Amino acid sequence: MNSLEKAIGYKFINRKLLDNALTHSSFANEHGTESYERLEFLGDSILGWITADYLYNTYMDMPEGKMTRLRAENVSEHALYPVALRLGIGDHLRLSKGEECSGGRNRVSILADTVEALIAAIYLDGGIEAAKRFVFGHVLDISDMNAGESHNDFKSELQELVQKKAGSAIEYTMLSQSGPDHDKRFVFSVSVNGSVVGTGEGKSKKEAEQAAAEKALETIRT
Repeated sequence: MNSLEKAIGYKFINRKLLDNALTHSSFANEHGTESYERLEFLGDSILGWITADYLYNTYMDMPEGKMTRLRAENVSEHALYPVALRLGIGDHLRLSKGEECSGGRNRVSILADTVEALIAAIYLDGGIEAAKRFVFGHVLDISDMNAGESHNDFKSELQELVQKKAGSAIEYTMLSQSGPDHDKRFVFSVSVNGSVVGTGEGKSKKEAEQAAAEKALETIRT
């Protein structure tokens, strides 16, 4: 736990909150303790509020629809999973033997949920400012948001085009990331109903997603 506290940059006063945030329901059911599910519920709301507050006060002219999309992208399972990987949260999870054997320690949904639970635990232990420091230090990529503002909104255009056909679903997947922190390169693909229709790369996740969406629009329209 000391190594995890060092990684997240926060030392708990009440260590039980940290234990709780790392306890999966499978372990809780076996040992008669509480899982992270209630903390996850609270953490989801706290993360959403911090993100919404940042967008509202930073981009004065941004319309509600765009703020909603950016918030959703930055608090999604897809965005939280790499956070858990960077912090090594999976190594500290408390899982049942069955969940451990089935790969729960690396499961996307579990790791993303744990990040939300951790946000709530920090909030309950140290208050909203401590939670903000963690979120801005480890979860929200502000440069990523800013990068998203400098591009044509190909993602929204693709979304609108695809939604014309009922039941269609879009999914963005990070294929790779490389380079040092000051010069990262990301590669993303975008799928419609499970089929890849475009790939793109950029200096941020948002830029790569926009590039993939632009390629997808070219593919669909030709």
